[in-house]
Amino acid sequence: MMKLFTRLPASRVTSDEVTKREKWLGYLLGPAGALLLNAVLATYLNVYYTDVLKLTPLWGGVFLTVFPIISKVIDAITNIIMGQIIDRTHSKEGKARPWLLISTFLLPVTGILLFTVPESSDLVKAIWVMISYNLFYSLAYTIFNMSHNLMVPLSTRDTTARGGLSVFNQVTSIMMSGILVALVFPMVIMPAIGVDKAKWITLMSILSILALPLTLLEYFFTKERVTAETEGQKREETVSFGQQLKMIFSDRYMVLIYAYFLIYTVGTVLKNMGLVYYCNYVLGTYNDGITQTLVSVIGGIPMGIGIFTVWPLAKKFGKRNVTMVGFILYAVGSLICWIFPTNMVIVLIGQFIKNIGGLPSAYVFMALFADCLDHLEWKTNMRVDGTAMSIYNIIAVAIVGVMTGVFNWMLAAAGYIAPVMDSAGKTIAAVQPASVTNVITFAFVGLEVFTGIALAVILIFLDVEKHIAKEQAEVKARREA
Repeated sequence: MMKLFTRLPASRVTSDEVTKREKWLGYLLGPAGALLLNAVLATYLNVYYTDVLKLTPLWGGVFLTVFPIISKVIDAITNIIMGQIIDRTHSKEGKARPWLLISTFLLPVTGILLFTVPESSDLVKAIWVMISYNLFYSLAYTIFNMSHNLMVPLSTRDTTARGGLSVFNQVTSIMMSGILVALVFPMVIMPAIGVDKAKWITLMSILSILALPLTLLEYFFTKERVTAETEGQKREETVSFGQQLKMIFSDRYMVLIYAYFLIYTVGTVLKNMGLVYYCNYVLGTYNDGITQTLVSVIGGIPMGIGIFTVWPLAKKFGKRNVTMVGFILYAVGSLICWIFPTNMVIVLIGQFIKNIGGLPSAYVFMALFADCLDHLEWKTNMRVDGTAMSIYNIIAVAIVGVMTGVFNWMLAAAGYIAPVMDSAGKTIAAVQPASVTNVITFAFVGLEVFTGIALAVILIFLDVEKHIAKEQAEVKARREA
């Protein structure tokens, strides 16, 4: 990879310590474009497939059930490949940041292709959806997500500074999904575009193009200080992918953090899949502009509070401890919503409790993951960031594929009826049978009762913070020697 990255544009960050400009431009503003695009897709791409393209009944419901799973198998493979590529990339700009630069130009093109599905036969539509989906997720977003997620672990060994970067990074994600996608979209944009395909294409083209300049900002205002520690030194011995996997999965903290992330992702993905449908058919009416907004506002208030409270609490009581208590509240809030799914007031109270409980996980997970990576380096005397992050991303993409397929299968099996557009261009939504509203309710508020309890139990054993300061000091001493 050396020849490919010999003349990369230099980072605008030169300080050995994390700077304010780096936080605000590299970790808050820079990722905003790609994360906004991904947040919109996570919430509305399936709606585009079911309500605009009307693909739910395609091939007896098989297509929307099987295609996401097949696509995520492909995505998982590309994540493995990308992880190996990153671990074998050596440049003055680091090993992950060069790929961040490449993703800058791939994201807008593939994002637009997702929505420009031609008006043709069902077979042509299916092929286009399959190819465009994998160009975006298995190629462009895999490259971005792998490199972007490694910025916090590779930025510094200072746990306080790294925790701050983790919070800044998550603030961006929450702003995109919790404010724009969850508030502006259901209140203003979705009622305006309805099921009009041309309007969808225009909107998503704008969002896709916006990702380009902002991702460039992330590239120029981030720095891999951990990678730079070995600059000019003899390269670490390259070990095989199988050996790296053995190193990772023989460490109990890495196994626990992956189990934690897997269970959390299962609940979160199904909840995200069910959000729009729940607000349209269970709690409110189709694109009424208020139901989803209210649910999202209640979710957004705790996230705003968390910016100022979570990290101080995590520093005082520990990232693990605060997150563990949070998940107990998370399960309680979800249970309240599940018992009274059609009562707006009670659902909003339950959502508030649940989102208070979810604050620690939202803000400090990547810092906790970085601690596990440092512990693994202390234990094995090697960094395998690319492979470790590829496993993290494989879990994410595999669960997204599986749970998307499961959710679409649940809708089809329950008898979901897609809305139609009348001659005046107005969207007409059907009344869904009870079987459909029941599966939608379980998806949005039911499953996370169980995942919240499971996560609290797992965190009891994830005490990596206990010795991390001592282990980091020993790693630094080895490097200096």
